[in-house]
Amino acid sequence: MKQTRILLFAGGRLGDWAIRHIRADDWLVGVDRGALFLVRHDFAPRLAIGDFDSVTAEEMAEIERRSLHVSSCDPVMKDLTDTEMALTWALQQQPAEIVLLGVLGSRFDHTLANVHLLRKALRENVPCRIVDERNEIRLVDSHCTIERDHFTHVSLLPLTADVTGITLRGFLYPLENATLCIGDTLGISNVLTEESGTIDVATGLLLVMKSKD
Repeated sequence: MKQTRILLFAGGRLGDWAIRHIRADDWLVGVDRGALFLVRHDFAPRLAIGDFDSVTAEEMAEIERRSLHVSSCDPVMKDLTDTEMALTWALQQQPAEIVLLGVLGSRFDHTLANVHLLRKALRENVPCRIVDERNEIRLVDSHCTIERDHFTHVSLLPLTADVTGITLRGFLYPLENATLCIGDTLGISNVLTEESGTIDVATGLLLVMKSKD
């Protein structure tokens, strides 16, 4: 299972760009309305999960017909968001990587909660990132390498109160053993000057966000 990648499609912003991330051997999970997105693009989710309060009865029947397995719950009597339930299941499969799509949207509370879910994957040592058409977000607590691609900027924001020992190589604005605290904007809108750059962290949790306008 360690070679398998799991893609979670939630009910936030999705489009044709999301379909282009799918590889032939990926496991696809539809989260609430994200399951409808998959089946309507001729993909059969390995799992459709959620309370499905954002789909009609007819749409739910469509999801049930096309999904390999459906796990539904009460929309009120539950403690976890649909996305956290899906991520918990995905982590139990011990995959090589988890990619979250459709988890950024108009509800900022859900968007922020989904960014915080990256901590859950980090604790399990499973690489995990959030991707949409203009952003890629990951959480770092030690070291990561950033490759040059279609994203134009790389921004750093602390998720813990302080992140210490931040060292950047291959960036226009380098840092050497720096500290970022909650509220600091020093890490916003950096740019790669090499084909790849490295980010090292001594303590704390650092959000690394690639973006483009």
